[in-house]
This record gives sequence, structure tokens and C-alpha cells, in this order.
Amino acid sequence: MAITLVNPGGLPEIDLYRQVSIGSGSRLVFIAGQVAWGADGVTVGEGDLAAQVEQCYLNIGTALAEVGASFDDVVKLTVYLVDWTPEKMPLFAEGVARAAARLGVTPVAPLTGIGVAALAGPDLLVEVEATAIID
Repeated sequence: MAITLVNPGGLPEIDLYRQVSIGSGSRLVFIAGQVAWGADGVTVGEGDLAAQVEQCYLNIGTALAEVGASFDDVVKLTVYLVDWTPEKMPLFAEGVARAAARLGVTPVAPLTGIGVAALAGPDLLVEVEATAIID
């Protein structure tokens, strides 16, 4: 496997992600930010953060599969969340858990969450981008 995930001693262990990833593959894969659009371009889960997070992760899974990769190959996720507050963390975690169950994966690559004022459309609550490395 091209990725080793680590939680170094002295840093908090967070169930949702690992603090460090080490990539040893030879090809980098950059996946554009995915929003909660289905294949038809229609927003999934309008007004529902958990449903939109789930769809974003499913879209990342689809993009990874297209290039012969999976969440096991992801070295970094960046998540943009509209009007983020810490109280929304359970909804975010629920969406990740639902996507993980549907995909049969544990997406625990290092993750950075960034609160933003808006995304590309007024009905979009979250956007997720990924970087992966494959042999």
C-alpha cells in the first residue's frame, strides 16, 4: 500500500482522521472539490449537512475508483463548510460515517476543515477535495 497513516504521540487522537500520512507511491492524484451533486447535476440533500457530506464523500469515492484508487490511497482531504460552527460536527461525522458504510471504507486520511461564507451555489453546504497517491 502506498499510504501509511500515523497518529504521533503528543498529538490528539481523533476518530474521524489521522494526523499524518506518508505516501510512497509514484503518481499523485488531485481530485477537484466535490459538492453534493448527483450524476445528474442536481443537489442531493438540500439543507441537510449530513446528506451533503455523504454525497461529497461518495463523489470522491467515484473519482478515486475511476483512476484505480480508493480511500486507502488518500493522503489528504480538505473540507470547506458553509457557516461552520463546532455544533455542526456531529452532522459532519454522521455524513462521513454513512458514506464510509456505503463505500465499505474507513476514510481517515489527514483532514483540514475550513469554514467559508459560501460555495459555488446557494444550496451547497460543503465541498470536499482529495489528494491521493498511487503506485
